[in-house]
Amino acid sequence: MIKITHIQPAGPAQLDLTFSDGSAAHWSAADLIARSTELTAPLADPAYFSRAFIEAGALAWPNGLELSPTALHQRLSEAGMLRKAAA
Repeated sequence: MIKITHIQPAGPAQLDLTFSDGSAAHWSAADLIARSTELTAPLADPAYFSRAFIEAGALAWPNGLELSPTALHQRLSEAGMLRKAAA
């Protein structure tokens, strides 16, 4: 099972993600924020976005929003954005 093992802020609404399989990617939340739902709208505030954390291997925020690490990994892989994480 793929899990997120490390997150690092990488700009406005962007994170560098490291996964349990040793891969990593730069991820932008722009599309997620554009949905402007009750759970995603707060991410537009940089101070709130920066409160991201890892919860049981998933990317999460204090309002209960959790993003599946497997789905994120798959989307990033399909987009050709995964790379081997730096040691």
